[in-house]
Amino acid sequence: MGWVSAGDYEVTLDGGKVVCRNAAGRRLKSVPPKIADDPAVVGLAQLTEWLERHERECLDGVERWMVRSLPVPLAVLTRVWPDPSWRAVLRDLVVTGDDGRIAGFLRDADAERGLGLVDLDGDTVRMAPELVRVPHPVLLEDLADLREFAVELGVEQRAQQLFREVWHRPADLAEDATQVEEYAGGAFKELRFLHGRAAQLGYRVRGGQAVRPVLEDGRGVEARVWIGDYDGYEATETGPLMWTDPAGRVLRLGQVGPVAWSEGMRMAAALYAGRDVENEERAA
Repeated sequence: MGWVSAGDYEVTLDGGKVVCRNAAGRRLKSVPPKIADDPAVVGLAQLTEWLERHERECLDGVERWMVRSLPVPLAVLTRVWPDPSWRAVLRDLVVTGDDGRIAGFLRDADAERGLGLVDLDGDTVRMAPELVRVPHPVLLEDLADLREFAVELGVEQRAQQLFREVWHRPADLAEDATQVEEYAGGAFKELRFLHGRAAQLGYRVRGGQAVRPVLEDGRGVEARVWIGDYDGYEATETGPLMWTDPAGRVLRLGQVGPVAWSEGMRMAAALYAGRDVENEERAA
């Protein structure tokens, strides 16, 4: 955007920050305090905050489409594509068409010409499916090959899809097993640290549990990890991972779908990674 007058100075946005230059055109290291309350400076600061929220909302929206396997009408993609924030999140995602097969890497969305894609042969193609899906990576066959091809294309996905960590459900689970202990026992000096980590990672906390809702094959499933609901300054540790249905009933592990399994394990691993490693080393 262009420069806007603010008293004896001019201000603009650059890289998401308010920058300033003096009457001689020399750019300053910071905005002078005497114009901090100028309407132009305040307006740009508010615009920056709004853009940050908007970018986060765009990213959250696309990740929700992927984690919940939600079909997206082509009209929605063509409507939001002109928005730089939406375009940055959508560009280079692997998408599928009406038949469920991988169509390619998304490069354009136009109301008249449909989607512009780089297909798996490296060719630029166009298609106009009524509905588009952003598949979760655990559902993609030959994921390693897709990752390698993405590197060759110079793909940089804002929304974690191809390079999202995935976990596959083991085939040798006990028939009556209902929980996974792999990431249980991660110690934290204070409960508030673990709650803060859950919030920072974008997970809800309810009833002492970090939760990750997933919609898979039209069925709601919730992954849960116990993190504690007592005084925030008391020590705590991560509990086992389990999955429940919409009524809160615990599912057997064999009933958990591939997306719910992967997302639950991803949450449990991320929470466990923030544990107090120093105490572990001393104990060893």
